Amino acid sequence: MLAVRRSQERGHLNWGWLDTYHSFSFGSYYDPAHMGFRSLRVINDDTIAPGKGFGMHGHQDMEILTYVLSGSLEHRDSLGTGAVIRAGEIQRMSAGTGIYHSELNASDREPVRLLQIWILPAQVGLAPSYEQKSTGLVPGQLQLIASPDGRGGTVTVHQDVFLSAAQLQPGDAVTYNLPEGRYGWIQVARGELLVAGQHLNQGDGLAVSGIPELLLSSSQGSEFLVFDLA
Repeated sequence: MLAVRRSQERGHLNWGWLDTYHSFSFGSYYDPAHMGFRSLRVINDDTIAPGKGFGMHGHQDMEILTYVLSGSLEHRDSLGTGAVIRAGEIQRMSAGTGIYHSELNASDREPVRLLQIWILPAQVGLAPSYEQKSTGLVPGQLQLIASPDGRGGTVTVHQDVFLSAAQLQPGDAVTYNLPEGRYGWIQVARGELLVAGQHLNQGDGLAVSGIPELLLSSSQGSEFLVFDLA
């Protein structure tokens, strides 16, 4: 199975301070054909203006990942966490029984661009928790950055999901082995990517299953995420 979700088909809202694209239904954007993929519920591509952001608001029973592409994001929450997430880092927040947080552009000069990802947890009613780590990306390599058990120094997601990321230079290629019975979602954050005969550009997503070895190559350079889902 291969299904492409083109960037221009996503939901799009521009509030001035926030320019956002939704791969799946979110907020005022509703598309019954795109409510999520397996346990993956949200991929929002957000660009936040300098000094602006989301004030304190609440979440419950959701695994929330923030992957910063450029700039820096200031996070505060009801657990007492205060942190700045920068490009090259990933944040995991488990909302669990309930958490309040704010997300503000930490710069008054430069925008911040990020992917905000929501994953349905395997179990509801967990204690809220927070984690932030460097992705440790090495150009030309696919790197695991989130997993159910925190293996290899990854952030821990309370769901059977493995998230990998890569930055490819022009001409680079990597492979990903998708186990039988698993589902993949590939999200191109920037650049272009060729996967299983599908040419993907920035903002495109690809749902895949039944292909045990995926070759991911780029002629112009790319940064992308690979979700391995139950």
